[in-house]
Amino acid sequence: MVNLLAPSILLSLLVPTHSLRSPDCGGILTPSGLSYLAEVSKPHTEAVLRQNLMAPTVPDLFLSSPKPSKNQIDSVEVSKLSLSLIPDTGLQLSIDVDLGITPAPSTTKVIRLSILVELHTEMNPEGYLEVVTPSCKSTAEEVQSTEETESKSSSSDMDKEINVNKHLSARFAAQFPITPSCQVQYLPLAAPVFSEQGITISLQTTFQVAGMAIPLPVSPVPFSMPEPASSSSSHLTLAFSEHFYTSLFFALEMAGSFNMTIPSPLTTATMAQKISQVGSLFQEDVPVVLQAVFRSSPQVVLEEGKAALKLFLTIHVGAGLPAFQSFLSVNVDMSAGLLLSVVDTRMMISAAAIEGSLWQVALLEELFLPTIREEVPAQMNVVLSEGIFLPHISSFTYTDVNVIIHKDYVLVPCNLKLQMKIGK
Repeated sequence: MVNLLAPSILLSLLVPTHSLRSPDCGGILTPSGLSYLAEVSKPHTEAVLRQNLMAPTVPDLFLSSPKPSKNQIDSVEVSKLSLSLIPDTGLQLSIDVDLGITPAPSTTKVIRLSILVELHTEMNPEGYLEVVTPSCKSTAEEVQSTEETESKSSSSDMDKEINVNKHLSARFAAQFPITPSCQVQYLPLAAPVFSEQGITISLQTTFQVAGMAIPLPVSPVPFSMPEPASSSSSHLTLAFSEHFYTSLFFALEMAGSFNMTIPSPLTTATMAQKISQVGSLFQEDVPVVLQAVFRSSPQVVLEEGKAALKLFLTIHVGAGLPAFQSFLSVNVDMSAGLLLSVVDTRMMISAAAIEGSLWQVALLEELFLPTIREEVPAQMNVVLSEGIFLPHISSFTYTDVNVIIHKDYVLVPCNLKLQMKIGK
């Protein structure tokens, strides 16, 4: 049984489909990306073929012989493995394998086995995408021999011996951690779209908090994957909508990841110099502590070349006692710049310095604004420091990455790089 690796690599992003919501991210695998996947799949395919075809129980390849022979496969070498696009339909996988055959102690033959498989994607009754092979042809031809005779085996004969799996399904149901209590998962909403520019997959992001899926705000503008470039040197282009980032911060807010305790350089005595009522509340001089919570969800706004994070906080001012005692609360709206980059298969997101704020009381702004501007982005960056796992193929990482911010969406052109031996 020959397990074809390349199709399963391509579909390692495919999981149950959900059509109730619009996609908020996706990817376009280009022809150059297909070529790279075919290249790195070649050694593994060769190893699988060697394991199967050199087994003692493998039947004789020369089925035209009226009597069983004692042909022995001594070597297996994949000389060619390629993947090509069939627009609007699927893929074509082509494999050429050179088999070293020893029919007798003093003779050696080299048989070239050619396999041509057409690959389509279909939806099964359970809602999973599968790769099916409506067409599979294989031929064998002698290309070298120590004898003067030649032998060929027809396509129909070889099909009896090389059994390509009819269904290759890939179910990528992993939930990637963001924080200990928050995970992210990517679900395709429809079958991939095949075109001359590549394979386009639209994905929906779901988040779980404490093991439970959370309902996300509905995107005000339905997102669709940008048109693929007519020619791209990158293997893959990922796209993320503005709503993707807003949903991420919403999930982290729901998980309580951004509930912050902020130390203040002030004490109740120093505050009493500005606000006399504080002195009457506290007989002893104790540290002043701030607690920041969201009064409404964070919002990410994308513009050409930049991203901004808008925060809507309530700041509780209290004494630093074991039981926090709040004696003042104030609402604050803030905006921070977002810096986006990609490391391996994670998107690194960090909040830059606070750009501005609107306070209701000028005196409190004077007392606490410097601390808030410094501590809020710093503590958010601690939460985001591990990065957010992007949809990716197991054993591969992203290299040569660019992050391009457009209005309403982010593009990430990148190349694929095999990090470890496939199948290990």
